[in-house]
Amino acid sequence: MSLALGAVTATAHAACPAAEHHQFDFWLGRWEVFTPDGKLAGENRIEAVANGCALLESWQGKGGFSGSSLNSYDATTKQWHQHWVDSSGARLVIAGGWDGRRMLLASPTDRISWTPNADGTVRQLWEQTADGGQSWKTAFDGLYKRLR
Repeated sequence: MSLALGAVTATAHAACPAAEHHQFDFWLGRWEVFTPDGKLAGENRIEAVANGCALLESWQGKGGFSGSSLNSYDATTKQWHQHWVDSSGARLVIAGGWDGRRMLLASPTDRISWTPNADGTVRQLWEQTADGGQSWKTAFDGLYKRLR
């Protein structure tokens, strides 16, 4: 089925069966997220949406801060994309892919990696640069533990 969207035509697919569309599935679920010192940072729910073609993130920080992201794989560019918006009005757009051991998405000033661990946890490391990538500082380091 094709949908005309002005001058753009999009083709609706029944599903996203390629393995690349499921490289981020390790992040699916309901999680408690902890800082390196073991303190609870918040809860995150990651769910498959759009017939499994995207992941929707719903973050609720311990202090009331919240945010959401939409994550999807673009078979044309062979990249994953994340669009994040939070309760402060900030937004972040990053892209990248699976490097064989982790999902790594970046922009010129931000890079975020999600690493699945053997014990079922996931580490999310968000780093930022103010000098064009010469040095990076940790903005967030979280360990995801599944809610039972």
